[in-house]
Amino acid sequence: MRYAILGRVQAVHADGTPVPLGGARLRALLTALTLRPGRPVPPAVLVDEVWAGDPPADALAALQALVGRLRRTLGREAVTSEDGGYRLVADRDETGLFRFDTLARTAARLVTTDPARAVELYDEALGLWRGPALADLPEPGAEAARWEAVRLDARRGRLTAAVALGRAEAVLPELTALCAERPLDEPLQALRLRALRGAGRAAEALAAYEDVRHRLAARLGHVLGVVHGGQPDEPHPVGPPAPD
Repeated sequence: MRYAILGRVQAVHADGTPVPLGGARLRALLTALTLRPGRPVPPAVLVDEVWAGDPPADALAALQALVGRLRRTLGREAVTSEDGGYRLVADRDETGLFRFDTLARTAARLVTTDPARAVELYDEALGLWRGPALADLPEPGAEAARWEAVRLDARRGRLTAAVALGRAEAVLPELTALCAERPLDEPLQALRLRALRGAGRAAEALAAYEDVRHRLAARLGHVLGVVHGGQPDEPHPVGPPAPD
C-alpha cells in the first residue's frame, strides 16, 4: 500500500487501485498517521489533530471507533496498536511525502555537478504534489507550512539547475510568477536576474534589478544582498547586472 498526503490523502494498492476513503474524520486520521509512518502515535496527538482542539466528550472512545473504521477500510493489518498508540504499517518510501523529501534532497546535491539529473529528480519529486500539504487535517498548521517551504526550496533548486543548463528562457515565465508571489525572497529574485541575463535580456535584467533593489530597501531597509553573477544563494555585495 502507498499513501499520499501532498494534497488530499490517498491510499493506493500495489496494483495502482485507489482505496475509497470515508469522511473528513477518517481522512484526517489517515493523514496524521501517514505523517509518521511506522511509528506509534499517541492517542492524545491523534485526537488533537483529527478534532483540531475540539474533541468529543469521550475522545478516546471516538478515536478507537475511528481506528476501527480505518482498519475496515485499509485492512486490519494496516494499523496496529503499539506502545499505547496507533501505528500505520508503512515504510517511509511508501509515503509520497517522504518519497518527495528523498528525491528533493538527492536532487539538491546534484544541482552544481549534474544539473540535468537534478532537474529530472526535481520533476519527479514535485510531481508528487497534488495540492496543499496535509490538506485533510482540519488545522494543518506549522507542519504543513514546513513542507510547503521544502516544496519552495525544491522549485527554486529545479529552476537553478534549469538556468545552469541554459534553459533560462524556458523557465522565465514560472520564475517570474514565483518571484511575484515572493517579492522579498532575495535568492529567488537573484536567480531571476541571472535568468534574464542568461536569456540575453540585459535591459530587462537591469530594470528588474532596480525594481528589486528599491523594493527591498523600502521594505527591509537594505539593498539586494545576494549574488551577482554567481550562485544565487551565496551572499555578496552586488551592483546592477552588467550588460551582456
